[in-house]
Amino acid sequence: MFLFQLPEVVLYHIMSYLEYKSLSRLSQVCKTIYHFANRDAVWRKIAKELINTGITRQGADVYPHIPLKDRVKVSQNWCHGICRKEVMLKWRINLLPWIQLDGDVLYLSQAADIGAYHLRPDTGKLQRSPMALFSGHLEDVCRFAVTDTHLVSGGSDGKILVHHRRNGFSMEYSGHNQEVNCLDCRGGLIVSGSRDRTARIWTLSSNCPRDTIPMNDRVWSVAISPTQSSFVTGTACCANFSPLRIWDVERCELLCCLGSEFRRGAGVLDIVYESPVQLLTCGYDTYIRSWDLRLSPRKCVMEWEEPHDSALYCIQTDGNHMIASGSSYYGVIRTWDKRQTRCLEMFQLSSANCQRGRCCNLLQRQPAEFCLTIQVCTKTI
Repeated sequence: MFLFQLPEVVLYHIMSYLEYKSLSRLSQVCKTIYHFANRDAVWRKIAKELINTGITRQGADVYPHIPLKDRVKVSQNWCHGICRKEVMLKWRINLLPWIQLDGDVLYLSQAADIGAYHLRPDTGKLQRSPMALFSGHLEDVCRFAVTDTHLVSGGSDGKILVHHRRNGFSMEYSGHNQEVNCLDCRGGLIVSGSRDRTARIWTLSSNCPRDTIPMNDRVWSVAISPTQSSFVTGTACCANFSPLRIWDVERCELLCCLGSEFRRGAGVLDIVYESPVQLLTCGYDTYIRSWDLRLSPRKCVMEWEEPHDSALYCIQTDGNHMIASGSSYYGVIRTWDKRQTRCLEMFQLSSANCQRGRCCNLLQRQPAEFCLTIQVCTKTI
Protein backbone atom coordinates (compact mmCIF):
# COMPACT_ATOMS: atom_id res chain seq x y z
CA MET A 1 0.00 0.00 0.00
CA PHE A 2 1.29 3.43 -0.94
CA LEU A 3 1.46 6.16 1.68
CA PHE A 4 -1.28 8.24 0.09
CA GLN A 5 -3.65 5.32 -0.16
CA LEU A 6 -4.11 5.69 3.58
CA PRO A 7 -7.11 7.65 4.88
CA GLU A 8 -6.45 11.36 5.42
CA VAL A 9 -7.05 11.10 9.15
CA VAL A 10 -4.22 8.54 9.34
CA LEU A 11 -1.91 10.80 7.32
CA TYR A 12 -2.65 13.73 9.63
CA HIS A 13 -1.80 11.53 12.61
CA ILE A 14 1.49 10.41 11.05
CA MET A 15 2.54 13.96 10.21
CA SER A 16 1.64 15.17 13.70
CA TYR A 17 4.78 13.38 14.95
CA LEU A 18 7.04 15.52 12.74
CA GLU A 19 8.61 18.79 13.82
CA TYR A 20 8.64 21.72 11.41
CA LYS A 21 12.00 20.99 9.74
CA SER A 22 11.11 17.37 8.98
CA LEU A 23 7.68 18.41 7.75
CA SER A 24 9.26 20.97 5.40
CA ARG A 25 11.62 18.32 3.99
CA LEU A 26 8.77 15.86 3.55
CA SER A 27 6.78 18.41 1.55
CA GLN A 28 9.62 18.48 -1.03
CA VAL A 29 9.29 14.79 -1.92
CA CYS A 30 6.55 15.14 -4.54
CA LYS A 31 3.69 17.41 -5.58
CA THR A 32 1.07 15.24 -3.90
CA ILE A 33 2.81 15.40 -0.54
CA TYR A 34 3.57 19.09 -1.09
CA HIS A 35 -0.09 20.01 -1.51
CA PHE A 36 -1.20 17.82 1.38
CA ALA A 37 1.55 19.04 3.74
CA ASN A 38 0.67 22.68 3.01
CA ARG A 39 -2.74 22.34 4.61
CA ASP A 40 -3.29 24.35 7.79
CA ALA A 41 -4.52 21.24 9.61
CA VAL A 42 -1.05 19.69 9.24
CA TRP A 43 0.72 22.72 10.73
CA ARG A 44 -1.76 23.64 13.48
CA LYS A 45 -0.16 21.53 16.23
CA ILE A 46 3.30 22.90 15.41
CA ALA A 47 2.07 26.50 15.17
CA LYS A 48 0.42 26.36 18.57
CA GLU A 49 3.76 25.53 20.21
CA LEU A 50 5.71 28.33 18.49
CA ILE A 51 5.69 32.06 19.19
CA ASN A 52 3.66 34.65 17.33
CA THR A 53 1.92 32.41 14.79
CA GLY A 54 -1.58 33.80 15.33
CA ILE A 55 -2.80 30.71 17.21
CA THR A 56 -4.02 31.71 20.67
CA ARG A 57 -3.76 29.68 23.84
CA GLN A 58 -7.39 28.63 23.40
CA GLY A 59 -6.66 27.38 19.87
CA ALA A 60 -8.38 30.19 17.95
CA ASP A 61 -6.80 31.34 14.68
CA VAL A 62 -6.46 35.14 14.62
CA TYR A 63 -5.24 35.31 10.99
CA PRO A 64 -7.01 32.51 9.04
CA HIS A 65 -6.29 34.18 5.67
CA ILE A 66 -2.53 33.57 6.01
CA PRO A 67 -1.27 29.97 5.52
CA LEU A 68 0.01 28.47 8.76
CA LYS A 69 3.13 27.17 7.05
CA ASP A 70 4.14 30.74 6.18
CA ARG A 71 3.47 31.88 9.73
CA VAL A 72 5.68 29.12 11.11
CA LYS A 73 8.51 30.36 8.87
CA VAL A 74 8.08 33.91 10.16
CA SER A 75 7.99 32.62 13.74
CA GLN A 76 11.49 31.22 13.24
CA ASN A 77 12.66 34.69 12.20
CA TRP A 78 11.44 36.00 15.55
CA CYS A 79 13.19 33.20 17.44
CA HIS A 80 16.52 33.84 15.72
CA GLY A 81 16.34 37.63 15.44
CA ILE A 82 16.27 37.70 11.63
CA CYS A 83 14.86 41.07 10.64
CA ARG A 84 15.19 44.09 8.40
CA LYS A 85 15.17 47.57 9.91
CA GLU A 86 13.36 50.37 8.14
CA VAL A 87 12.56 53.96 9.10
CA MET A 88 8.86 54.23 8.28
CA LEU A 89 8.20 57.65 9.80
CA LYS A 90 10.38 60.45 11.14
CA TRP A 91 9.64 63.18 13.65
CA ARG A 92 11.45 65.49 16.02
CA ILE A 93 13.68 63.71 18.51
CA ASN A 94 12.05 65.28 21.57
CA LEU A 95 8.62 63.79 20.77
CA LEU A 96 7.63 60.59 22.57
CA PRO A 97 4.57 59.21 20.77
CA TRP A 98 1.98 56.62 21.64
CA ILE A 99 0.97 54.28 18.81
CA GLN A 100 -1.80 51.83 18.03
CA LEU A 101 -2.53 49.83 14.89
CA ASP A 102 -6.07 49.07 13.78
CA GLY A 103 -6.21 46.95 10.65
CA ASP A 104 -4.15 48.79 8.05
CA VAL A 105 -4.25 52.17 9.82
CA LEU A 106 -1.56 53.28 12.26
CA TYR A 107 -2.60 55.87 14.86
CA LEU A 108 0.36 57.87 16.15
CA SER A 109 0.42 60.82 18.54
CA GLN A 110 2.77 63.70 17.78
CA ALA A 111 2.69 66.54 20.31
CA ALA A 112 -0.98 67.61 20.67
CA ASP A 113 -2.26 65.77 17.59
CA ILE A 114 -2.97 62.16 16.63
CA GLY A 115 -2.41 61.19 13.00
CA ALA A 116 -3.90 58.20 11.18
CA TYR A 117 -1.50 56.75 8.61
CA HIS A 118 -2.56 54.20 6.02
CA LEU A 119 -0.34 51.16 5.56
CA ARG A 120 0.04 50.44 1.86
CA PRO A 121 -0.70 46.77 1.12
CA ASP A 122 1.62 46.66 -1.91
CA THR A 123 4.78 48.00 -0.26
CA GLY A 124 4.03 47.48 3.43
CA LYS A 125 5.06 51.09 4.08
CA LEU A 126 3.17 53.97 5.63
CA GLN A 127 1.94 56.97 3.70
CA ARG A 128 3.97 60.06 4.52
CA SER A 129 0.93 62.26 5.13
CA PRO A 130 -1.82 61.25 7.58
CA MET A 131 -5.19 60.31 6.11
CA ALA A 132 -6.86 61.87 9.17
CA LEU A 133 -5.76 64.17 11.99
CA PHE A 134 -7.37 64.26 15.44
CA SER A 135 -6.67 67.43 17.42
CA GLY A 136 -8.07 69.49 20.27
CA HIS A 137 -5.53 69.12 23.07
CA LEU A 138 -3.64 72.20 24.23
CA GLU A 139 -0.61 70.16 25.29
CA ASP A 140 0.95 66.81 24.39
CA VAL A 141 -1.16 63.67 24.08
CA CYS A 142 -0.11 61.22 26.80
CA ARG A 143 -2.19 58.20 25.85
CA PHE A 144 -5.06 57.21 23.60
CA ALA A 145 -7.21 54.16 22.88
CA VAL A 146 -8.86 53.12 19.62
CA THR A 147 -12.18 51.25 19.42
CA ASP A 148 -14.32 50.26 16.44
CA THR A 149 -16.12 53.61 16.45
CA HIS A 150 -14.14 56.07 18.59
CA LEU A 151 -10.67 57.34 19.40
CA VAL A 152 -10.32 58.43 23.03
CA SER A 153 -7.29 60.50 24.06
CA GLY A 154 -5.89 61.97 27.26
CA GLY A 155 -3.39 64.81 27.37
CA SER A 156 -1.02 66.77 29.56
CA ASP A 157 -3.66 69.52 29.69
CA GLY A 158 -5.91 67.24 31.76
CA LYS A 159 -8.48 66.92 28.99
CA ILE A 160 -10.07 63.75 27.67
CA LEU A 161 -11.28 63.97 24.08
CA VAL A 162 -13.59 61.50 22.37
CA HIS A 163 -13.34 61.57 18.57
CA HIS A 164 -15.80 59.74 16.34
CA ARG A 165 -13.64 57.95 13.76
CA ARG A 166 -16.10 58.19 10.88
CA ASN A 167 -17.82 61.58 11.03
CA GLY A 168 -15.01 63.52 12.74
CA PHE A 169 -17.25 64.70 15.59
CA SER A 170 -15.36 65.37 18.85
CA MET A 171 -16.53 65.77 22.42
CA GLU A 172 -14.45 67.21 25.26
CA TYR A 173 -14.69 65.69 28.74
CA SER A 174 -13.91 67.56 31.94
CA GLY A 175 -10.99 65.20 32.49
CA HIS A 176 -8.65 65.66 35.45
CA ASN A 177 -6.99 68.50 37.35
CA GLN A 178 -3.57 67.42 36.05
CA GLU A 179 -2.21 65.42 33.13
CA VAL A 180 -4.01 62.24 32.09
CA ASN A 181 -1.31 59.57 32.21
CA CYS A 182 -3.41 56.63 31.08
CA LEU A 183 -6.81 55.53 29.85
CA ASP A 184 -8.61 52.51 28.45
CA CYS A 185 -11.89 52.13 26.59
CA ARG A 186 -14.10 49.06 26.07
CA GLY A 187 -17.71 48.82 24.99
CA GLY A 188 -18.67 52.41 25.80
CA LEU A 189 -16.81 52.37 29.14
CA ILE A 190 -13.80 54.64 29.71
CA VAL A 191 -11.39 54.51 32.66
CA SER A 192 -8.70 57.16 33.09
CA GLY A 193 -5.86 57.74 35.53
CA SER A 194 -4.02 60.95 36.29
CA ARG A 195 -1.20 62.66 38.06
CA ASP A 196 -3.85 64.19 40.33
CA ARG A 197 -4.01 60.80 42.15
CA THR A 198 -7.46 59.81 40.98
CA ALA A 199 -8.98 57.27 38.62
CA ARG A 200 -12.24 58.17 36.92
CA ILE A 201 -14.94 56.16 35.18
CA TRP A 202 -16.72 57.64 32.17
CA THR A 203 -19.26 56.61 29.55
CA LEU A 204 -19.45 57.62 25.91
CA SER A 205 -22.92 59.07 26.51
CA SER A 206 -21.86 61.74 29.04
CA ASN A 207 -18.92 64.11 29.34
CA CYS A 208 -19.10 64.13 33.14
CA PRO A 209 -17.37 61.43 35.21
CA ARG A 210 -19.65 58.67 36.44
CA ASP A 211 -17.37 57.97 39.43
CA THR A 212 -14.09 59.24 40.86
CA ILE A 213 -11.84 56.97 42.94
CA PRO A 214 -9.14 58.56 45.14
CA MET A 215 -5.91 56.59 44.65
CA ASN A 216 -3.52 58.52 46.97
CA ASP A 217 -0.81 58.02 44.37
CA ARG A 218 -0.09 58.93 40.76
CA VAL A 219 -1.88 56.56 38.36
CA TRP A 220 0.42 55.35 35.59
CA SER A 221 -1.68 52.64 33.93
CA VAL A 222 -5.22 51.27 33.71
CA ALA A 223 -6.79 48.31 31.91
CA ILE A 224 -10.43 47.26 31.65
CA SER A 225 -11.19 43.54 31.91
CA PRO A 226 -12.57 41.90 28.73
CA THR A 227 -15.76 41.21 30.73
CA GLN A 228 -16.05 44.96 31.53
CA SER A 229 -17.01 44.08 35.11
CA SER A 230 -13.71 45.23 36.65
CA PHE A 231 -10.56 47.19 35.87
CA VAL A 232 -6.97 47.28 37.09
CA THR A 233 -4.99 50.35 38.10
CA GLY A 234 -1.22 50.64 38.29
CA THR A 235 0.16 53.44 40.46
CA ALA A 236 3.57 54.98 41.13
CA CYS A 237 4.10 52.98 44.35
CA CYS A 238 5.33 56.03 46.26
CA ALA A 239 2.54 56.81 48.74
CA ASN A 240 0.89 53.38 48.57
CA PHE A 241 2.98 50.22 48.33
CA SER A 242 0.21 48.21 46.63
CA PRO A 243 0.52 49.57 43.09
CA LEU A 244 -1.71 46.95 41.44
CA ARG A 245 -5.37 47.03 42.44
CA ILE A 246 -8.53 45.57 40.91
CA TRP A 247 -11.79 47.53 41.17
CA ASP A 248 -15.43 46.68 40.58
CA VAL A 249 -16.85 48.82 37.76
CA GLU A 250 -20.40 49.14 39.10
CA ARG A 251 -19.72 49.64 42.81
CA CYS A 252 -16.24 51.21 42.50
CA GLU A 253 -15.11 48.98 45.36
CA LEU A 254 -11.64 47.52 45.76
CA LEU A 255 -11.78 43.81 44.95
CA CYS A 256 -8.17 42.87 45.67
CA CYS A 257 -4.53 43.96 45.51
CA LEU A 258 -2.07 42.04 43.37
CA GLY A 259 1.35 41.20 44.74
CA SER A 260 3.11 42.16 47.96
CA GLU A 261 6.39 43.66 49.15
CA PHE A 262 6.84 46.02 46.22
CA ARG A 263 9.77 48.38 46.57
CA ARG A 264 9.11 52.10 46.84
CA GLY A 265 8.95 53.59 43.36
CA ALA A 266 8.14 50.28 41.65
CA GLY A 267 5.43 51.94 39.58
CA VAL A 268 3.41 49.90 37.08
CA LEU A 269 3.62 51.47 33.61
CA ASP A 270 1.64 49.03 31.46
CA ILE A 271 -1.06 46.40 31.96
CA VAL A 272 -2.29 43.95 29.32
CA TYR A 273 -5.18 41.51 29.76
CA GLU A 274 -4.65 38.15 28.04
CA SER A 275 -8.02 36.81 29.21
CA PRO A 276 -10.58 37.79 31.87
CA VAL A 277 -8.46 35.97 34.49
CA GLN A 278 -4.91 36.46 33.17
CA LEU A 279 -2.90 39.65 32.79
CA LEU A 280 0.64 40.91 32.29
CA THR A 281 2.24 43.93 33.96
CA CYS A 282 5.55 45.79 33.73
CA GLY A 283 7.10 48.93 35.15
CA TYR A 284 9.92 50.69 36.91
CA ASP A 285 11.14 47.65 38.86
CA THR A 286 12.33 46.08 35.54
CA TYR A 287 10.10 42.98 35.82
CA ILE A 288 7.38 41.57 33.59
CA ARG A 289 4.88 39.67 35.70
CA SER A 290 2.11 37.26 34.77
CA TRP A 291 -0.92 37.09 37.08
CA ASP A 292 -3.68 34.49 37.28
CA LEU A 293 -6.72 35.81 39.14
CA ARG A 294 -7.93 32.26 39.83
CA LEU A 295 -4.95 31.73 42.12
CA SER A 296 -3.63 33.70 45.08
CA PRO A 297 -3.51 37.43 44.25
CA ARG A 298 -0.49 37.90 46.48
CA LYS A 299 1.88 35.99 44.19
CA CYS A 300 2.43 36.20 40.44
CA VAL A 301 2.61 32.93 38.52
CA MET A 302 5.72 33.92 36.53
CA GLU A 303 8.13 36.82 36.23
CA TRP A 304 10.85 37.85 33.79
CA GLU A 305 13.61 40.35 34.64
CA GLU A 306 15.01 42.90 32.20
CA PRO A 307 18.71 41.92 32.15
CA HIS A 308 20.08 45.49 31.89
CA ASP A 309 18.02 46.86 34.78
CA SER A 310 16.00 49.21 32.56
CA ALA A 311 12.46 50.31 33.33
CA LEU A 312 9.89 48.62 31.09
CA TYR A 313 7.43 51.06 29.55
CA CYS A 314 5.24 48.75 27.50
CA ILE A 315 4.45 45.12 26.76
CA GLN A 316 2.58 43.25 24.04
CA THR A 317 1.63 39.59 23.72
CA ASP A 318 0.58 37.26 20.91
CA GLY A 319 -2.08 35.68 23.13
CA ASN A 320 -0.04 32.50 23.47
CA HIS A 321 3.68 32.09 24.25
CA MET A 322 5.32 35.36 23.20
CA ILE A 323 5.83 38.65 25.02
CA ALA A 324 7.50 41.75 23.57
CA SER A 325 8.74 44.46 25.94
CA GLY A 326 10.00 48.00 25.39
CA SER A 327 12.55 49.48 27.80
CA SER A 328 13.52 53.02 28.71
CA TYR A 329 17.16 53.14 27.63
CA TYR A 330 18.22 53.11 23.95
CA GLY A 331 14.78 52.04 22.76
CA VAL A 332 15.46 48.33 23.27
CA ILE A 333 12.79 45.77 22.37
CA ARG A 334 13.10 42.29 23.82
CA THR A 335 11.12 39.23 22.85
CA TRP A 336 10.36 36.58 25.45
CA ASP A 337 9.05 33.03 25.43
CA LYS A 338 6.87 32.52 28.50
CA ARG A 339 8.25 29.00 28.89
CA GLN A 340 11.77 30.39 29.40
CA THR A 341 13.23 32.81 31.92
CA ARG A 342 15.74 34.51 29.59
CA CYS A 343 14.78 36.72 26.67
CA LEU A 344 14.89 35.30 23.15
CA GLU A 345 16.18 38.27 21.18
CA MET A 346 16.95 41.97 21.52
CA PHE A 347 16.26 44.65 18.90
CA GLN A 348 17.92 48.02 19.44
CA LEU A 349 17.46 51.44 17.88
CA SER A 350 20.31 52.09 15.48
CA SER A 351 20.02 55.87 15.36
CA ALA A 352 23.22 57.60 16.47
CA ASN A 353 21.15 60.52 17.76
CA CYS A 354 19.07 58.35 20.07
CA GLN A 355 21.15 58.05 23.22
CA ARG A 356 18.30 57.69 25.72
CA GLY A 357 15.33 56.83 23.54
CA ARG A 358 12.35 55.02 24.99
CA CYS A 359 10.21 52.41 23.35
CA CYS A 360 6.82 53.85 24.19
CA ASN A 361 4.57 51.23 22.61
CA LEU A 362 4.67 47.94 20.79
CA LEU A 363 2.18 46.61 18.31
CA GLN A 364 1.50 43.78 15.94
CA ARG A 365 -0.20 43.76 12.58
CA GLN A 366 -0.23 40.28 11.14
CA PRO A 367 1.55 37.48 12.98
CA ALA A 368 5.07 38.66 13.73
CA GLU A 369 4.99 41.11 10.84
CA PHE A 370 6.49 44.10 12.59
CA CYS A 371 7.10 45.97 15.79
CA LEU A 372 7.21 49.74 15.76
CA THR A 373 9.24 51.73 18.26
CA ILE A 374 9.98 55.40 18.76
CA GLN A 375 12.14 55.68 15.60
CA VAL A 376 12.63 52.30 13.97
CA CYS A 377 10.43 49.60 12.45
CA THR A 378 11.85 46.08 12.62
CA LYS A 379 10.16 43.89 10.05
CA THR A 380 10.55 40.14 9.71
CA ILE A 381 11.67 38.73 6.40
